Amino acid sequence: MTRTVAHLLAESLEAHDVDQIFCVPGESYVGFTSAVLQRNTIRMVVCRHEGGAGYMAVADGRLRNRAGCCIVSRGPGLSNAMVSLHSAYHDATPMVMLVGQVERKDFGRLALQEQNYSRLLADVTKLVIEVNEPEQASEAIARAFHTAESGTPGPVAVILPEDIFDEEIDADPDLPRPRVLSGPRVADSDKLADMLLNAERPLVLVGGEMLHCALYDSAVYGDLQRFAEQWVLPICPTHRRPTLFDARHPNYGGYMGIRVPRELITEMKRADLMVALGERLTDTVSQSYTFPTAPQPQLPLVHVWPDANEVGRVFRPDLGIAADPHEVLKALLARGAPAGAAKRKGWVDRLHSVHRALLEKTWQPTADGVNFAAIVCEVDKHLAPDATITSDAGNFGSFIHRYIGFRPGQVFLSSIVGAMGSGMPMAVAATLRRPGTQVVAFLGDGGALMMGNEIATACQYGGNPIMIISDNGMYGTIGMHSYVRYPDRPFMSGTRLTNPDFAAWARSFGAEGIAIREESEVADGIARAFAVKTKPVVVHCLTSAIQMSAWRRYQGDRLP
Repeated sequence: MTRTVAHLLAESLEAHDVDQIFCVPGESYVGFTSAVLQRNTIRMVVCRHEGGAGYMAVADGRLRNRAGCCIVSRGPGLSNAMVSLHSAYHDATPMVMLVGQVERKDFGRLALQEQNYSRLLADVTKLVIEVNEPEQASEAIARAFHTAESGTPGPVAVILPEDIFDEEIDADPDLPRPRVLSGPRVADSDKLADMLLNAERPLVLVGGEMLHCALYDSAVYGDLQRFAEQWVLPICPTHRRPTLFDARHPNYGGYMGIRVPRELITEMKRADLMVALGERLTDTVSQSYTFPTAPQPQLPLVHVWPDANEVGRVFRPDLGIAADPHEVLKALLARGAPAGAAKRKGWVDRLHSVHRALLEKTWQPTADGVNFAAIVCEVDKHLAPDATITSDAGNFGSFIHRYIGFRPGQVFLSSIVGAMGSGMPMAVAATLRRPGTQVVAFLGDGGALMMGNEIATACQYGGNPIMIISDNGMYGTIGMHSYVRYPDRPFMSGTRLTNPDFAAWARSFGAEGIAIREESEVADGIARAFAVKTKPVVVHCLTSAIQMSAWRRYQGDRLP
């Protein structure tokens, strides 16, 4: 059947279960846009910045455990979107980004906005596919999705010259490649079981690839809980993956995020075995490569990750298993718990006791604004069992992980690599993918004005996220780092911000705007926010800068 390349690309995306694409319209791909709109099978979500479109695709991919999809124009469009590629690459999140290019006859002439994308994107993508012949178009889409979703997931860019879309081609769409699952060898399962049998104080970290498995198969949550209970093990979700295990379950061993509190990390370091189950083991999780130490861990390490190239890349494991972590988990459950596992109950109880003490909803009042702890604790009272929570980058995020007891069924979205600006667009994507469910975004005043314009996208498409903005008038994380590293040097002028009235700003878009200036206003303000069901809500919280994080504050009643 003869069709244009644009229609073949649209059919290829449909075959890969793509039902929406995020974009900022660009002249380099209007041929594709017109074909998609003509077919009317894929929703084109028009965003206000390519970075926002990319972040929405990242979030949409996580919510579906398929590669999210966006399309950007050449040159400036792609440059704006590169922050989302960087985030997806470091976060091991699948995404396919379609990129417009100059016409093929102009290659190499430095035509308007022309760039060499294979060179430009080499360090922030798994693969760059340049489609220079019509016959390659559908195959490129199939290869892009397969590569993005296989092994260590990540972003793939497909480069499409402007003049290729209207060419006619007689070809059928290339169908999706089946998902390939790798399981552990029997010898590996035997060795892992033996290591767990002999360990008295094992620590089990569960990370992003286990979460990917859970989105394919919700049995992961139950299997993980049975594994913890039967084998008497502490389960520690890793950075930005808090929903993998119920924070109130007695086998919850603590959150292995960035800068684990001293009380918890001190107890964790008594471990005599670490099992990283579906965790990539980045510097964030390893506490800047100190636990475990790189490259030689200070305790026996088992590293389970589906990509053999990742296992052993930084750390030398005593046992490396290149396998789907759920398959490893199922193999251990099939063996049955070893005799004597109960010897670890005291170890599990100690870890959980420290964790529960840190989860207590207590905080100190602050003189320069509301302690953000009060806001987060109030929000936690309203969160539904299936709520989606997003967080931008910043010290305010520490309050979320200290005071919210996450559990399976809830969804948490953020840039694991710490890229600012992700919170708002990820929340918008969640409202579109999960309509009728709660979506709550936590933002700092810095990140809110990076990608906060995507509130317009929420209004345009009927999304209704609740956006909690912590406004302490500064880039708080950078101020903290400056103060801690160079306490005798001035830093405030380099981190201070001048902000708008965010409640009035919200209303200018057509959203609801609520301001919280005093702790006495917290309960009513948050209740009002959750009562709004038909449009976005922005809660402008005038928060303390003295309370720099959930665990640390400046000395005295004023900033140095």
